[in-house]
Amino acid sequence: MSVDHIAPTGGGDEDATVDAVTTAAATGLRSYPVAPGYRVNVRSGPGTGYSVVRVLPEGSSVVISCQTTGTRVSGPYGTSSVWDKIGSGQYVSDTYIRTGSDGYVAPRCS
Repeated sequence: MSVDHIAPTGGGDEDATVDAVTTAAATGLRSYPVAPGYRVNVRSGPGTGYSVVRVLPEGSSVVISCQTTGTRVSGPYGTSSVWDKIGSGQYVSDTYIRTGSDGYVAPRCS
């Protein structure tokens, strides 16, 4: 069971989305979109047992610094144990991010 799909409530996370896209452009890193129609939990570690530190709003994009294994999750892009690190202490299940691949698209986290 996935807990990463959050019903829309409106809110002020739009600035975080703009910051992530701006950061991606400035560093030359690729930005990947969140699955359409989903608000995605950002967790403190690579698994559903970690606390939620924020929620990505619908229409967000993320920059993946590295990827690691964690809790197996089913989402709109399949079932996987790959988790994407999008910031310090910030992880999202890869099954909610459109990377265009079922495997790794970034270096493994050390």
